[in-house]
Amino acid sequence: MSAIPQEGDLVQEAEVVWLEDTADMDYVRQALDKVGTRRGKPRYERDGRLIGYSNLTPNAPRSADSGLFARRTFYLLPHDRPNRPDDPECPYRVGSPLEAVDPRTIEAGKAGSKTPRSQATGEIVPARS
Repeated sequence: MSAIPQEGDLVQEAEVVWLEDTADMDYVRQALDKVGTRRGKPRYERDGRLIGYSNLTPNAPRSADSGLFARRTFYLLPHDRPNRPDDPECPYRVGSPLEAVDPRTIEAGKAGSKTPRSQATGEIVPARS
């Protein structure tokens, strides 16, 4: 199961782990997945590739309904703009998928957000320091 994360879903996050450099990625997709562990690389069962994930605090509780942990994963699908930056047929030449956010806005415990960069509006958005 996956869902779009909200701030309240992320209070048990300890860190975000990036598997790839996101400096040149306009956006990544984020999802809140139910997994069996608090830490470590989660199983990835989507098309495309896993870009990063969150680790939880050691005392993060399991979900009462499933017994699993809610953790964020960050990923790209094969047709996403960061995979096809020069392809005029890319479906996200402008805009981005609903669950896509600018990776520069992602922090542990805070949901990422859309920016002019993630939306490919043509505006230049400076990198966060």
